[in-house]
Amino acid sequence: MGCGIETSSHKYGLIQETCVAFELVLADGSLVRCSQSENVDLFHAVPWSHGTLGFLVAAELQIIPAQKFVKLRYTPVHSRADMVKTFTEATFASAKHEFVECLVFGPEKGVVMTGNMTDTAETEKVNHLAWYWKPWFFKYVEEFLATGEATECIPLRDYYHRHTRSIFWELQDIIPFGNNAVFRLLFGWMVPPKISFLKLTQTTATKKLYENHQIIQDMLVPLEKLNEALDVFDTETKMYPLWLCPMLVRSKPGFIHARGGHDDMFVDIGAYGAPRVDDYQPLETVRRLEEYVRSVKGYQMLYADSYQTKEEFRTMFDHSLYDRMRAKLDCEKAFPEVYGKVNRKVRD
Repeated sequence: MGCGIETSSHKYGLIQETCVAFELVLADGSLVRCSQSENVDLFHAVPWSHGTLGFLVAAELQIIPAQKFVKLRYTPVHSRADMVKTFTEATFASAKHEFVECLVFGPEKGVVMTGNMTDTAETEKVNHLAWYWKPWFFKYVEEFLATGEATECIPLRDYYHRHTRSIFWELQDIIPFGNNAVFRLLFGWMVPPKISFLKLTQTTATKKLYENHQIIQDMLVPLEKLNEALDVFDTETKMYPLWLCPMLVRSKPGFIHARGGHDDMFVDIGAYGAPRVDDYQPLETVRRLEEYVRSVKGYQMLYADSYQTKEEFRTMFDHSLYDRMRAKLDCEKAFPEVYGKVNRKVRD
């Protein structure tokens, strides 16, 4: 009941758009099914509710046939204007590109990736990304800035786990030498470390150090604001790479929705790692990012810490349907509000 974004979200929307029905255990212990034809308001209120309307015990999903490979094209871009143009054009060509993402390696450079599933691939053009001795994916992609455009086929499972071995690029801050060829050959099979293991072995001091020197945020902004948003992220963090992933937001009731009465295209800007700005202040920086996202009627992914006040949070997210359902289902006695689960100050 969180978010669920992938590089096919420009075509299919977030994972909630693939759901046709939910089953929940409500505050009174009853089991309820909701869909587009029964308990419709609850069906629209469930996404992004984070377990505050009931316990999700089943979901029915729409699926499509899987194919063996993803044929992926890497297109390096060497100016902001070309980056935004290439990424935007690829995003709106959903009939042509099933997968779209961009890794931004600096204010004026990045690599746009577009792909489609296929069952056929020439052996010499297959790249098994998941083999533990292979370079981390983001480092591999960065090389195309120098070598130029290219196309290859990646096994489907490898594609979906392309960022797993390096936890996007966070592992470079944990194991700075982790992408060294010798380390990958001898110890690559040991990574990534389990997140649960990292948390288990984390001391109070290291936790505080991590919180004061790292940022992990995904901000969703209208695609038309991408260029402006990249300027904001550069000013506030000076951190690269950044992850760009387009997503279709539907005009329908719920916690998040397109405004203006029609579907709209958004882009997720993912920032993970250690900011490079001088005197980085995590709370102040994230609050300025949150303020910008609210100003463009965007959204903050709620897996990460939110530092918004309750009033700011309710400005960002549409609580109208959510509030009605919490009152109707008498949730107050059993479940906290979403804000109480995701806001750092309330949680602490």
